[in-house]
This record gives sequence, C-alpha cells and structure tokens, in this order.
Amino acid sequence: MSSLRKTLTAVNQSSLLPESSIVAVKLADSEASGSSSSRITFRPRKIRKVSSDPSPRIIVTASPPLSTKSTVAIALRHLQSSDELLGALIKTHNDPPVFESSNPPFLSLARSILYQQLATKAAKCIYDRFIALFDGGESGVLPESVTSLSAVDLRKIGVSGRKASYLHDLADKYNNGLLSDELIMKMSDEELIDRLTLVKGIGVWTVHMFMIFSLHRPDVLPVGDLGVRKGVKDLYGLKDLPGPLQMEQLCEKWRPYRSVGSWYMWRLIEARKTK
Repeated sequence: MSSLRKTLTAVNQSSLLPESSIVAVKLADSEASGSSSSRITFRPRKIRKVSSDPSPRIIVTASPPLSTKSTVAIALRHLQSSDELLGALIKTHNDPPVFESSNPPFLSLARSILYQQLATKAAKCIYDRFIALFDGGESGVLPESVTSLSAVDLRKIGVSGRKASYLHDLADKYNNGLLSDELIMKMSDEELIDRLTLVKGIGVWTVHMFMIFSLHRPDVLPVGDLGVRKGVKDLYGLKDLPGPLQMEQLCEKWRPYRSVGSWYMWRLIEARKTK
C-alpha cells in the first residue's frame, strides 16, 4: 500500500480529511521523534491585560467555537466578503462545514496517536480493540486506566511499542498535572501547541487537527498540511506550493475563521481529484 493511502487520520472526524491531506514524510518523521524541527512559530494573537491584578492575567480574544450552525454561518459570510476567490468556492458547496465531535480531549488525543500513519480501516480495528480493554468503553479511557496497561497488553491488540510509549507519556502528563481536559479547554491556540507537542508522538500537525476537529477552534491554519497547501496553491493560481510564511500572508484575510477556510481547501482538492 502506497504512503498516500496510509492517511494520518489523527482526528475524531478523519473522514472529513482527503487523502491528499497527508503530511510530508519529513514532517511525519519529526512528529514521531518529537523533534523540534516540526515546531512552527506562529504570529501572536491579540491580547489584553487586566491591570487590576498584581500579576496581570492574559485574556485571549477569540471567536466562539464552530460547534453551532450560527457560528459557521457567520464564518461563511466573513470569508465570502473578505476573499472573492474563496467566496466563489464556498458557493459551489451546498452543504456547510460540520464540526460535531464531542469526545473529551484525552480520548481524542489517545485516538490521534493510535490512528497515526495507518490506513483508516486498520486504525479503526486497533482503536476498537483498544476501547474494549476498558470498562465502560470510551468513557473508561482515562489517564490512570491507560497507565495501568503495559506495553505487552497494548502490543497484543496491535499497538506498536513506540505508540504504546506515546500513550503512556500522554497519560503521565495528565497524571502529573501538566495536562488535563480542563486546562486544554482553557488554553489559547499557542499554548496548546507549546504544551501538547511536549507529548511524545504529538507534533504540530496533530495539534492543528485536534484543535479544528475536536475543540472546534475557529482560527487554525495548518500551514504544514499538504492538502491545505495544495488547496491554497490552486485557489490563488500559484506556481509552487506555498510555505508557512506565504500561507500566513495569503490566508490573513480569512481571520478569524481560518479553520473554515482550511476546510474548503480540503474540499477543493477532493473535487479536483474526482474530475
């Protein structure tokens, strides 16, 4: 099976991602090794300080999550008015984007690890076996219960030794308080990238997919995603695939709904492949 069919389906709604959205091998390798080369510097979001606090807290201004039809509708109106080319693409799609996943963050991240670099069918088989190890199914997938599973237990259901170490590292960071579902829900996008990429096996691309499809964050631009890069190249008639800086510049007009703009880039590539 070619590498283009071993999709990195590391999100709850992996069916929304085209096969063309596979990250380059170099990026996938750097995620697996935890290399700092997969880290991308992002432009800071607008913030304001609360001066009445002796240790000022930073409040991040953000749009509501993409969990409701009304928020998606607002995003579409903004994108259509701010980008003529993207607006024309949006009009060709009758059905708007849907962001429905409701799994808790820990489960979503564990699932992302299990799905990495596997074809969808094989990944789902292993994931189902993984869930069967816990009392209560998915609701029983908790940091302490994952820690109780040995690498041997996980290998018996088809999880590689490397991925077993990734799952244990994720659980350990929850158990020691570095991460929690509550903290994740409160973190800014930049904080999520900084904190989650400390987990072995989780790189920037995985965090981007997690933020879009699990947390429904509205303004995520996955500059390392091959499908989104191809979509931007085709939309603007570029000669070459855009790099991170050019992606940021071209898609600046999509703020604060770059997640939705990215969703349409995947759809654009899918449509081109069927012609």
